[in-house]
Parts: sequence; structure tokens; C-alpha cells
Amino acid sequence: MNTVTIATLNVWNTSGDWPARRAILQRELSDLNPDLMTLQETVVTADDDQVREILPPEYHVVHQSARHPNGQGVSIASRWPIGQIEEVDLHLTPRSDDFPCTTLITEILAPPPIGRIWLANHFPDWQLDHEAERRTQAAATARILDDLATEKPGHLLVAGDFDAEPDADSIRFWTGKHVVDDFSVCYRDAWASAHPTDPGHTFVPDNPHSEDWDWPFRRIDYILVRCGAHGGPTLRIEDCRRILDGPNTTASDHYGLVAVLTTPG
Repeated sequence: MNTVTIATLNVWNTSGDWPARRAILQRELSDLNPDLMTLQETVVTADDDQVREILPPEYHVVHQSARHPNGQGVSIASRWPIGQIEEVDLHLTPRSDDFPCTTLITEILAPPPIGRIWLANHFPDWQLDHEAERRTQAAATARILDDLATEKPGHLLVAGDFDAEPDADSIRFWTGKHVVDDFSVCYRDAWASAHPTDPGHTFVPDNPHSEDWDWPFRRIDYILVRCGAHGGPTLRIEDCRRILDGPNTTASDHYGLVAVLTTPG
């Protein structure tokens, strides 16, 4: 097997008509059948596991441990076994203290020829005026990912709800166009690779679940692949498309993404 399908979606906790949304998520995610998923705003408590409610039982699931008091946080699901697990505490300034911002990192033990994948579910600050925090949080996460891949080499994938548009400092940092504290990386944006002229908005006011009439940021969900020494992503981006964005499939205030990645020839 030389193909990886990865999906990301902000589940929007149990807001709105949760039973109706749950039924859509169960159906659509089962049909989509991705290998890997990064899910944000999932609710996990001592009595409930929202991820287990919407996914088939064969997935390996890991949850953020330091969650909001209401159980909200992020989760990763994988069809392949999971090894090492790391959590990056993104409470790096006092302005982040009231939000469960984090990056959940899992070592995915994919079969050859893919091999090890370090998958990060990145969930930084959401506030409109917190781009300074998002930039710092991106650099902190990227440093840890580089350290992990140095110790145990593998592909680096980062996906999630980044709450920033492509021209923001944090996204420009991820894609090799901005430096933070004399540190830089370069990840390929799967949507931009597959659709270079399409804005790919994932958070829009005409979504029936939208609760904001004019949120300034429109493309805020991403799937990123770390570039290698050869100059391109270590996994080839074959396709990237929006999911759960149709009249009968929208199940969150975000649209999701799925990308198809392959090992380069």
C-alpha cells in the first residue's frame, strides 16, 4: 500500500441539533473511510466519547488529555496502530489560558512503503486578534515535530483547525514564507497544491450551521505535508477536496477536508 487518505474536521462539539448531525457524521465518515483523521472540538468525558459515537469501531483513537472542563478538545483516529503520543501545551501567553489550545501528536505505524508518520492535530488560539499567539504556537509545534522526526524518522503531517488564512503569519510560517525566532520550516499546503486558484473556504456565513454573519477568516482548516531534502513534500499530494459541505451532508459550522497522499516514485 502506498496511499494515505487523511481527513480533518472541526466536529463543533454537541452544538446545534446533535442527534441529526451525529447521523450525518456517522454516514459520511463511514463512506469516506479515511486512513487517518484529525478531529477538533470533540467532547470526551467519563461517560461519553463523541468520537466513538461517530466512527466505526476498528479505528484506533487517541484523545487530548488536558481538555476543557466541558470535555472539549481534540482527537486523532487511525486505521493503523499508534505508537508514541505527545501533547504540546500551547498555553504560551496569558491570553491563551481560557482555551484548550494544544497540538496532539501521534506516531502512526503505517505499513511499508509508507512507514512511520508523525501526525499532528494542531488546534491553536481561535480569537481574531491572537495571530501573535498562533505564530508562536506554530513554531513551538514545528520544533517538537522536527525533534521527533530526528530521533525516529518519518513523514510529518499537520492538520486541523488553524483559525488563520493562508496569508497570516502562522500559515506563512508553516509553508516556508515566514521566520519565527530565527527558525523556519516548509510544509506543503494540500489544498493549495491541488487547487492553486481556488480559495477553498471552509468557514463561511452561508453554512446553515454558521453562527457569525461576517467572520473575517474563510479558509481556516488545513492539511500540511512536510517537505523533504528533495524540495517537495515527502508524500505526494494527489488530491484534496472539501467534505461535509453539501446541502444534505453539512454537519458542522466548518467544512472538512480530505487529502490523498502517495509515496513518490
